[in-house]
Amino acid sequence: MANISDRVLKLNDLFQISGWQQKLPWKPFQEGVDIYRLYGDGETGPTAALLRFAPGGRIPMHEHTGFEHIFVLTGAQVDENSRAETGMLIINPPGTSHSILSENGCIVLAIYEKPVKFLEAVKP
Repeated sequence: MANISDRVLKLNDLFQISGWQQKLPWKPFQEGVDIYRLYGDGETGPTAALLRFAPGGRIPMHEHTGFEHIFVLTGAQVDENSRAETGMLIINPPGTSHSILSENGCIVLAIYEKPVKFLEAVKP
């Protein structure tokens, strides 16, 4: 039987992530946005990931097919509905849509119940 602790992902000091973000293997996701997937592939089933927005980073218009939870760890982002600053939790229900911009950069924890449906062209 495999040791379960070998499969458990632990990230410490998430509110201090700006100080250790370089230790993660980020991958390009969208224009000015990198991703570090915690689980899931973003195309099937649930997914959790850290998203790192460079200043001016954007995610194009997309629709939520399931619940989306966004927890802002550092910085701020804006969408058509509100501005989210460090420490804010946003829960977008199924059927909602928005695009996202981070004017000065941010890092968020994103948890998706189901994949999102992009309504605009996706740019890696």
